[in-house]
Amino acid sequence: MQRLGIIICDRWRRCAGGKCLRAMKDREGAFARYGDEEIELVGYTTCDGCPGGNVEYAPAEMKKNGAEVIHLATGLLVGYPPCPYIDDFRRFIEEKYGMEVVLGTHPIPQNYHQTHQTLGTWTSPAWRERIGWTLADEATRTSYD
Repeated sequence: MQRLGIIICDRWRRCAGGKCLRAMKDREGAFARYGDEEIELVGYTTCDGCPGGNVEYAPAEMKKNGAEVIHLATGLLVGYPPCPYIDDFRRFIEEKYGMEVVLGTHPIPQNYHQTHQTLGTWTSPAWRERIGWTLADEATRTSYD
C-alpha cells in the first residue's frame, strides 16, 4: 500500500479536494502511476501561501502518518501564474524528508489547458516534464472543468 499526502496551493485553500479525490479513486492524472496498487491519503493541506511556509513542516506530519509520497496538487501547475516555488518545494521535501514528490494530482482541466496553451506557459521541456502526469486527453480534461 502507498500512503500519500497532498499539498495544494493556498489560493485554493477553500478547495474541498473533490477533483483530487475523484482522480485518486479513478486513478486518473498523477494517480494513474499507482495502477491497481492500494493507496491511502494520510494528509491534505495548503502550502500556506507564498513562499510556502507550510511546506517546511507539513511533510513531517504526513510522514509520521505513514506518507511515503507527497503530491504537489495540480493547482500549483495550472493557476496563473503557476507556482514559482514548485521546484524548490520538490527539492526541499525530497532532501529534507527523503520522500518522493509527484507533481500533480487530478488531470489538468480543459479550460486551464486552453489558457496555458494560448499563453505558451508549458512549452519548455521543464514544464512539459512538470505537467506530464496531469496532461490527459481532451475528453478527460473536459470532464475536470
